[in-house]
Amino acid sequence: MNIAIILAGGAGSRSGYDIPKQLVTVAGKTVLEHTVDVFENNAHIDEIAIVIHEYYINDIENIIIRNEWKKVKEVLQGGKERFDSSFSAIKAYKQFPNYNLIFHDAVRPLVSQRIINEVVESLENYNAVGVSIPVVDTIYEIDETQSLLKSIPVRSLYHRAQTPQGFKSETIHKAYQIAMQDVNFQSTDDCSVVANCLPEEKIFLVRGDETNRKMTYKEDLINYELRINNYKTLHTY
Repeated sequence: MNIAIILAGGAGSRSGYDIPKQLVTVAGKTVLEHTVDVFENNAHIDEIAIVIHEYYINDIENIIIRNEWKKVKEVLQGGKERFDSSFSAIKAYKQFPNYNLIFHDAVRPLVSQRIINEVVESLENYNAVGVSIPVVDTIYEIDETQSLLKSIPVRSLYHRAQTPQGFKSETIHKAYQIAMQDVNFQSTDDCSVVANCLPEEKIFLVRGDETNRKMTYKEDLINYELRINNYKTLHTY
């Protein structure tokens, strides 16, 4: 079984909207709906769970009914931080050690079927799979003052992380069990939890895509709407 975990619990404070950006309507649907549609239409995905802040659970249930999604089986309560939301899903499926859990940011609606397919297929040979793209800009490491250049790392050794990130459920559960024992634990990325807590575990990286960007600011959402509308115009005959 391949379970897609759509992480939609963020507050979206940087987006400039009064509601979380995953619930903002863009091109006729919320960003979350666009994202779930991609996984709903992927042949490898057997089930979908949406992790959301408790305040919006009723809204999500109405969205599910409206879209008549067949694969969405669970609506889970998210936590204060992203890793809390991931752990909520991990605990929900811990009784199924042979399942694959594929975590994806709700605010990455332009993820391609190719990326999802390659993540799932790579889980046949690896217990942990990430998605990344090469860094194209020069990287500066700065000092503690946040204003002085400290060093310039070799750019070819650095990639930018994307989602989805896939794991054997037993592997990611073990990693989080270790992580949660640390009272100072912080993470914005599930692959980093495995890398830090299970250093012997190899993490395979699938090639990402520049279009699979995270919608963070209001400008991102405006550009996304333009992209969707242009696509519809080009494919209307």
